[in-house]
Amino acid sequence: MNTVLVFSHSITPRLQYIIDFLSQYYGLPWKLTSDEDRFKKETNTCKVNYGYHRIDSSEIFIHSHALLFESSVRQVKVECFEKNSYKAFFKAEGDFGFDLLAGIFFLITRYEEYLPFKKDLYGRYAHENSVAFKENFLHLPVVNIWLQDFKNLLKQKNPTLIIKDPSFSFLPTYDIDIAWSFRNKGLKRNFGAMVQLFFKGQVKKMLYRIRVLRKKTQDPFDSYEWMAQLHTRFNLKPIYFFLVAREKGRYDKNIDVMNAEYQDLVRNISSSYSIGLHPSWASGDVPSLLTKEKATLEHIINQRIARSRQHYIRFSLPYTYRKLIALDLIHDYSMGYGSINGFRASIASSYFWYDLKNEEKTTLMIHPFCFMDANSYYEQKLSPEAAFEELMQYYKVIKSVNGIMISIWHNNFLGSDEAFAGWKEAYQKFVSSMTH
Repeated sequence: MNTVLVFSHSITPRLQYIIDFLSQYYGLPWKLTSDEDRFKKETNTCKVNYGYHRIDSSEIFIHSHALLFESSVRQVKVECFEKNSYKAFFKAEGDFGFDLLAGIFFLITRYEEYLPFKKDLYGRYAHENSVAFKENFLHLPVVNIWLQDFKNLLKQKNPTLIIKDPSFSFLPTYDIDIAWSFRNKGLKRNFGAMVQLFFKGQVKKMLYRIRVLRKKTQDPFDSYEWMAQLHTRFNLKPIYFFLVAREKGRYDKNIDVMNAEYQDLVRNISSSYSIGLHPSWASGDVPSLLTKEKATLEHIINQRIARSRQHYIRFSLPYTYRKLIALDLIHDYSMGYGSINGFRASIASSYFWYDLKNEEKTTLMIHPFCFMDANSYYEQKLSPEAAFEELMQYYKVIKSVNGIMISIWHNNFLGSDEAFAGWKEAYQKFVSSMTH
């Protein structure tokens, strides 16, 4: 039988969640039992003993850590060590060297983000707090690496076991924070900007803005046609996330959502590609705004919205995710950092979110990203050439574990703004390199 039977002295929501995750990841049923006699008698199945001592000579034994048998969040001692050229923790007796199940749970639930932590300049969980950053494996999807290694052990113990190998995939996503640099920003904002340019003696820039406003020259943030051509050429199926804040703020500077040309842009893109909501910064402080923004975007495109990514990657666990679930936003693409590239949850695969406060698996599917242009440019101070190399490094490691590579780009990086010269070319070079 193509099944994995797991013995545990106790079956808890945390353990059941990880068993469900493994079933999804490997594409074969994993079942739990706390009946030791049943476990011993089973002969026609792959057996994993997640207990305190060996039971059967044919089993894979993993000495269990206490983490999956608890129902509270506490400071957990995490000591990393090297195993097969990768980092691991929760070292334990047994056939794998550490508690794989507890390790996965700790990382993908973002357990450490429920503990007291230092905030960054934007009030977010600072990446410097994380075990992955401190132990220098933030750049690796170690959960996928662990699971690839464990798959080899499963096959070694059970050669007839059929394990589904997922295929690598690339998902380009875009955050449309400011649709145009000059156009559709209103007479007052443009006139004020041109007056400032005039008195600063920047007449050339002032005349350029006038040409854009008169539609004699393309707006520097208008990269939509170029993006569409790239998608067609390389058969890409992207997701666009639109910021539709009703009121402007320090971090919410989108085009007026009632602007006819902006609505036409959103509708035009939604006719060809998938669309998601980019909840405003303000919605993190005023929850009712999230409801209004979702309704606004749904009204514009006349479609239900189920995808989201937080503006500035601003979210707090478990509260932000609970708000998304309440509004049937059941696919979230925020799992990453807004301060550095890498794998926040140490995984390059989608998975269901586990609410550690309520101790339950939820319906929210998490889709982690590993690269954002703004991180490379503003935070890591990379050149376009260095960002290309960074992208290729992520591509190679994710492909080696058959994961999902999700990148975030902004339309302003892919337009003609001189500040972002070379970034469009770097992105195109990456897509071309990856698909050939």
